[in-house]
Amino acid sequence: MRARARVVARADGRGGTRLTELRGESPLLLRSTAAEGGVATVYVVGGAAGPLGGDDLLLEVEVGPGAALRVGSVAASVALPGRPGAAASRMRVHAVVHDGGTLHWVPEQLVAAAGCDHVAESRVELAAGARLTWRDELICGRYGESPGDAVVRTSVDHGGRPLLRQSTAVGPSAPGWAGPAVLGGAPATGSLLVVGPDVPPGPPRPRGEPGGLPVPRARPVTGDGGAVAWLALAGGPAALLTATAADAHTLRERLTPA
Repeated sequence: MRARARVVARADGRGGTRLTELRGESPLLLRSTAAEGGVATVYVVGGAAGPLGGDDLLLEVEVGPGAALRVGSVAASVALPGRPGAAASRMRVHAVVHDGGTLHWVPEQLVAAAGCDHVAESRVELAAGARLTWRDELICGRYGESPGDAVVRTSVDHGGRPLLRQSTAVGPSAPGWAGPAVLGGAPATGSLLVVGPDVPPGPPRPRGEPGGLPVPRARPVTGDGGAVAWLALAGGPAALLTATAADAHTLRERLTPA
């Protein structure tokens, strides 16, 4: 199955955001909800099971100057195997955020079911004055099963220069993925990237202190096999929080800005 979807957000001139384009194809169906605080909200609604082996899906997002957009999903995405001999399933996201625009990309988790062969690729282009919150979460298999093959790649440019190049691979085709050099046996992993002119270059501050955007704060790890790491990125005013955890709920807690 091939499907294309696109959402474009523009400032409405009154301090809010309007959606000038909103179109999709099953299984990439887009639904808008009421804006809050000048931020337009769009949810991706799965119109069919999957992605299945052989699916080729593309979502394009554009946020204009002064506009603010939040993109979420109504449920987790479960990558499933296709018929024997099918190509890998592929989900691509291409996002462009213009100067003064803000994008919050906060979908639910991607679950790599047993036998799947899936690639999730995200490419984000940020103007120098753009703001971004970008969350990726990967769950290695459904309850009681080992994952299939899944690759999550994220590429972010800021002001025309590379900011982040990140790739995570799990499953039978990724030797050592569960070992101490990668996930350390944890079945859930993810990252939260925050970019914006107000992100401090040093260690993050708690919410409520001056500084604009909420910035992730590393939380204590409680010995469940997970870990948390915070990194200031050299290519721009940005902070990256990466975490592993024993389950999806704990992972989400660790990737929630403090």
